[in-house]
Amino acid sequence: MNTRLNLFKKSTLITGAFISGIAFSAISLAEVRTKATTTIKIPMAVEPSTRPQTIAYHPALMHYYVADGGLAPLASMTEIPISKSKVHAFDSEGKYVNTEGPGYDNRSVYYNPESGLIETITYNISSAFGFAPNTGIFGLQTEDSGEIKNTSTEIIQFNPAFGDSFTMPSYDPENKLYYAKQQRSNKVFVVDRTKREPIAKIDLDLKAAGAKYDDVSDSFVAFSGVKGEELVLLDIDHKAALVFNLKGEFVAKCALPKELKLHAKNYYNGLGYTNEMLFVYNENEGEFGTYHGINIYK
Repeated sequence: MNTRLNLFKKSTLITGAFISGIAFSAISLAEVRTKATTTIKIPMAVEPSTRPQTIAYHPALMHYYVADGGLAPLASMTEIPISKSKVHAFDSEGKYVNTEGPGYDNRSVYYNPESGLIETITYNISSAFGFAPNTGIFGLQTEDSGEIKNTSTEIIQFNPAFGDSFTMPSYDPENKLYYAKQQRSNKVFVVDRTKREPIAKIDLDLKAAGAKYDDVSDSFVAFSGVKGEELVLLDIDHKAALVFNLKGEFVAKCALPKELKLHAKNYYNGLGYTNEMLFVYNENEGEFGTYHGINIYK
């Protein structure tokens, strides 16, 4: 790699971390809206390999990345068990860039300012269903132009601290912690990936929010970075975003835009929180569905 490219990469990492720090500080004073507004729409230009899971924004490259989920095929004499799931790249305006297959059954993607990478957490990271290849957390590699590549680096292998095999953890870059919602419950495990057990467990007060566990997204709770309003949960049945603090106390409810159509699959995937927006996938909008970026904070 030449010196100029090396300098570019170092500059990109520094810029990304700087932008991330500014964004975190800026939203620490935010207030929950009564009614949300749609800020961006990202239509899928390629048919998802199975079902879009989550979305992440890289602040230095200024690109969005949508990750599909999907189990690997059973191993055979001619094929190794690698997931055919895809990752799709879009520019800052939501225009399609490219698609590649790094080979993971993605459950959650997020930007890590420390590594400067979009990282992916796979299905069964906890090894609840037994160990399988390509299970854990991996760093997805990109071109300097923002295009996604089909190569990656391993960060950690399986870790039982994440609990449920279906969990779609969100990431807190300031404290280097994950919030892993447990399936069909109000429980959230707080995970330090260097430890093999959760460092804390949060019980979300759904009753105070006027909801039950089967009203809300099954395996995903967003981390917003807003002090005292850190956790955001999609309430499908009441078409709202429910906001909680890190004690699990209910803070506020934000009604989602009326034009957004929610479906049964939104309980399980098609979600995300990135670039200061809650993202929800509308599968009936456009040929292959559309992600809505929703602003729930003032």
